[in-house]
Amino acid sequence: MRFGLTRSVLIHTFGGSIITVRSTTTSGQYVASRSRDPVFEKLMDKYKNLLKVIAIQDLILANPTPDPPSVSIEFLSRLSQKLHLNRGAASFLRKYPHIFHVLYDPAKSQPFCTLTAAAIEISRQEALAINAALPLVVDRLVRLLSMSMSKSIPLRAVFKVWRELGLPDDFEDSVISKNPHVFKLSDGHEPNTHILELVQEEGEEESLKLEAAVEKWRVVECCSEEDCSVDRTEIQFSFKHSYPPGMRLSKSFKARVKEWQRLPYVCPYEDMVGKKKSKSGVMGMEKRAVAIAHEFLSLTVEKMVEVEKISHFRKCFGIDLNIRDLFLDHPGMFYLSTKGKIHTVFLREAYERGRLIDPNPVYDARRKLLDLVLLGRHAALSDSNMSEQE
Repeated sequence: MRFGLTRSVLIHTFGGSIITVRSTTTSGQYVASRSRDPVFEKLMDKYKNLLKVIAIQDLILANPTPDPPSVSIEFLSRLSQKLHLNRGAASFLRKYPHIFHVLYDPAKSQPFCTLTAAAIEISRQEALAINAALPLVVDRLVRLLSMSMSKSIPLRAVFKVWRELGLPDDFEDSVISKNPHVFKLSDGHEPNTHILELVQEEGEEESLKLEAAVEKWRVVECCSEEDCSVDRTEIQFSFKHSYPPGMRLSKSFKARVKEWQRLPYVCPYEDMVGKKKSKSGVMGMEKRAVAIAHEFLSLTVEKMVEVEKISHFRKCFGIDLNIRDLFLDHPGMFYLSTKGKIHTVFLREAYERGRLIDPNPVYDARRKLLDLVLLGRHAALSDSNMSEQE
C-alpha cells in the first residue's frame, strides 16, 4: 500500500479555519483548493517576472555580435506570447529601467534593447560564481546520474535543468568533455538524441558511496553528545518536516506522518534491482521516490524547480508515481506553488522567511537580479552597490 498523506486526512488551517480535503478530489482540484503558504506564495509572486526578465536577458547575451549585446524590440515583440509578455515587449521593458536600456539605432531605423551596467555586472558575478564552483558542478552531475537506474540520463533532460543545477551554459564542453574519466556521451535510440552516462570502472561501484543530504541532516540531529535528546531510533529513517506558523494538524495527520517516518529508508543512490517484489518493497519504493525528490531539490542552486522539469527524470529514476502528487502528499517537506501558471516546488527545510538558510554565491548573484526586478521604476541603485561582495 502506497503511503500518502492523503487528501481525506489532510486537515490544516491558516488563520484558524479548518479545511478538510476529501480523497475524491483530483490533484488539480486539490492544488487549487488547498491552504497556501503565504511566504512561499509571496516569493513565487516575485519570481514570476524574474523568470521573464531572465528569458529576455538570455536572448540579449546570446547575441554578442553588437557591442554591447542587444536585440531588436521587433524581435522581442514577435516572441511576446511565448515569453508571456501580456502587454507587449516594449511595455514590459519600460517596467525595469534598472535592467533594460532601450535605444534607437538610426542606421537600422528601429529600437533595440541592451542590458544596463548593473544587469551586466550581476550577470558577470553569476558567471564567475558558476566557474568557481565547477568541481561542485561535476559532483552534482555525478549524483544526478547515480540516482538513475541505468546511471545514464538523456542529455535533453539535463538541458531542462542546467540553470537550476548551476551549470555553465557551455557545460557540454566545460564540464562533460573536460571530464572524460567521469562522463561519456553516447547516441540515443532516437535520431539527434544523446545520452549522458556515468563512467564507472569495474569494481568502482563499491568505492563510490554517496551520502544524501537527508543523511547528513540525521548525523547532525543524532549528535554524539551523551545528553542529546534526539531518539536515534526515531530519526534513523526520518526526513525533516516543518510547517508554517498558523497551520494546525489533525491527530490522524500526525499519526500518519509518524508512521511514515518509521518506514525503512532507501538511499536514492542505492541500487533497487530486485527490491520491488514484496509489499514492504513497494512501500520502500515510495519512500525512495520521496528521497530522490528531496535529493534532487537539495542539488539545485535555489532548492526549487518546476515540476514539469523534474518530471523528465521520472523514468530514469524508476519513479512510478505522479511527481506532483508526491509533492502534495508530503506538505511538511515540499511546497507546491502554482503562481504564474507554473507548478514550482520548493524544499521547505531550505528556506526561512522567503530566503535560503544556507545561501551560495550563485544564489546571491541571482537574488541581486531579483532585487532589481523588485525595484521596478524606483530610484536607480548605484553601480557600486551592485558590484560589491563579488
